[in-house]
Amino acid sequence: MGAAEGFFERLDAGRFTATAYTSGPWDPGSQHAGPPAALLGRAVEERPGARADMRIARITYEILRPVPIGELEITTSVLRAGRSTEVVEAALAPAGAAPVMLARALRIRVAEEAVPAVVPGPQVPPPGEVDVTPFFPVPWDTGYHSAVEARFTEGAFVEPGPGTCWMRMRVPLVAGEETRPLDRVLIAADSGNGISAVMDFGRYVFVNGDLTVHLHRHPVGEWACVEARTSVDAAGIGLADARLHDEKGPIGRSAQSLFVAPR
Repeated sequence: MGAAEGFFERLDAGRFTATAYTSGPWDPGSQHAGPPAALLGRAVEERPGARADMRIARITYEILRPVPIGELEITTSVLRAGRSTEVVEAALAPAGAAPVMLARALRIRVAEEAVPAVVPGPQVPPPGEVDVTPFFPVPWDTGYHSAVEARFTEGAFVEPGPGTCWMRMRVPLVAGEETRPLDRVLIAADSGNGISAVMDFGRYVFVNGDLTVHLHRHPVGEWACVEARTSVDAAGIGLADARLHDEKGPIGRSAQSLFVAPR
């Protein structure tokens, strides 16, 4: 994979073309939700007039319909602006069409050494102590499964039950642009339901219509870890809940509401 390649190619400030690396494992024409989630997160941070003294503490995505591979437009708007917090909304839409994905982010003002730091929970084994784990079989060569490296410390994509997986991007989010730690976390967070699926992928679908990511600390480094558990009710409603880590320790949580049904 060439150094200039990425999940997206920038056309101008708010327009992008999705590449084959965004393709999900179920439909070669639809994106895995991780790359567009990261692109919307970057748009929130990059919007004109964005305050440098704030960062994303929570971002919630509504996945309205499958995100197609092709030209996409992003728009942003400020819903609430205050001295210490603001709420920003971003919408992702195919060119000339209605939005297919929405993001609403809470940004909070930060100050260096403002309060004592409290680090919750233990760290998971680092990625250097485990081997690369293959994705479950995908019938096309290029996609999210080939653009992201995965290393499980617990479970596997092909093993039902809880899973803990370190993930690292092999290509940048936007071709020719620097990859940021927040990109790496948001690319990975939507994989919680795949990491911890409690039923056979071949027999059941696990469709998440949303994703919420809470971050108490800004991530650092190349790796993001998703420590995920899935619960499913007999009515077909599930929840994938995950602790998020970087190599320094816990950074937050993510959650996905699931529609579970036989194929």
